[in-house]
Amino acid sequence: MKKIGFVGLGIMGNPMSKNLVKAGYDVSVFDLNKDAVQRLVDLGAKEKSTKKMAQESDVIITMLPAAAHVLSTLEGKDGIFENAHQGLIVIDMSSIGPIDAKKIASEAVKYGVETLDAPVSGGEPKAIDGTLSIMVGGKQDTLHKVDEILHVIGENIVLVGDHGSGVTAKLANQVIVNLNIAALSEALVLAAKAGIDIEKMYQAIRGGLAGSTVMDAKVPLILDRNFKPGGTMAINMKDLTNVLQTAHDLDVPVPFSSQLLEIFHSLKADGKIMNDHGGIVQYFEKIANVTVTRGEK
Repeated sequence: MKKIGFVGLGIMGNPMSKNLVKAGYDVSVFDLNKDAVQRLVDLGAKEKSTKKMAQESDVIITMLPAAAHVLSTLEGKDGIFENAHQGLIVIDMSSIGPIDAKKIASEAVKYGVETLDAPVSGGEPKAIDGTLSIMVGGKQDTLHKVDEILHVIGENIVLVGDHGSGVTAKLANQVIVNLNIAALSEALVLAAKAGIDIEKMYQAIRGGLAGSTVMDAKVPLILDRNFKPGGTMAINMKDLTNVLQTAHDLDVPVPFSSQLLEIFHSLKADGKIMNDHGGIVQYFEKIANVTVTRGEK
């Protein structure tokens, strides 16, 4: 399989599609942002409509902000499904809920299309270097057909289960990541208010049980006051909204996730929702009247 369509050239989709072009695949791209499209065309990709992609591609990857965007791209008169050829494989790498992922898989069968839900974790840095973790829901034989393609994008690729399992794993991932950042933020603000050197504290504890990939990824950025998004709070707020909906459908209480969702809404009201999710620290800084920076306070 050589012809790949890629829909969605945002923070994650841009580097992911670039890696496919660099790997020698025949890549067609679509995004409403024409500048983003042009940057990929300059690297060797082709600009195509999603309708044309459906007719000509072996595989189409979607990397879009929310379920509504995915559904509108796949369904309808000019959507991918109605214009697809038999055997087309659609890999949705967006972060959506399991109900929508299962609906997409069920609808695709009517058009002879195979699907995988395959959301990713690792943020922009791992999207750039092609080492994302990919959580896959779907059939093993479908994954086998696109395994080579996914290994250009990611390093750790795991079939979690049937359709909907990949996005469910991503929701669990988002709970862990975002609550980890929130706990980290609370601790950093406590230390900052106490007046100790935050960078030295970080070096002291990062090798112990409190150390984590999240800590190593976010503390240096927080200390530099760098909240340029590798994953916006807006996207993570959407993910936690999906967490709550899915959890409540399953009668699973999620009190910590519920509180963090309210913190996201507070940050949105404060005009910070497009910051990186490391910017959660700003909520705790505001209520404690302290800023986490390098050096002694």
